[in-house]
Amino acid sequence: MLNRAWIEAHIPHQGRMCLLDEVIEWGAGHIRCRSTTHRALDNPLRSQNRLGIACGIEYAAQAMALHGALAGSEADGIKSRPAPELGFLASVRDVHMYAPRLDDIESDLICTASLLAGDRSTALYEFALREDRGILLTGRASVVLDAGRHVKHG
Repeated sequence: MLNRAWIEAHIPHQGRMCLLDEVIEWGAGHIRCRSTTHRALDNPLRSQNRLGIACGIEYAAQAMALHGALAGSEADGIKSRPAPELGFLASVRDVHMYAPRLDDIESDLICTASLLAGDRSTALYEFALREDRGILLTGRASVVLDAGRHVKHG
């Protein structure tokens, strides 16, 4: 099982900032993760004693980072591409929010990300955040991979 300890060892987000609890399922083109951290009073994304729905984009971004790490691993016996060293969310598009906040959701969050296109330096994902009663957030995101290669130093 790919649990929180495994996740923290494979993405840059550590401690409370690691928002995902487990990988439920993944493959070369998709990932599905579960989280309970939206209910935590010490969630680092909380502001004014609440966790707004837009914070769901960070849950999706972590799922994408995790998918990149898994796609570069041999966890399923297939090495499809090298894991990126560093990536960043370049843009989000077509984001639709169907709830005002996340902290009042009683059920676990399920975050899915599907790779639509990509190469060694960029990736385009479609993402969704759901709970037991339905969809909370959807959108698309562009990710720049191995961002350290693209930054000029000095």
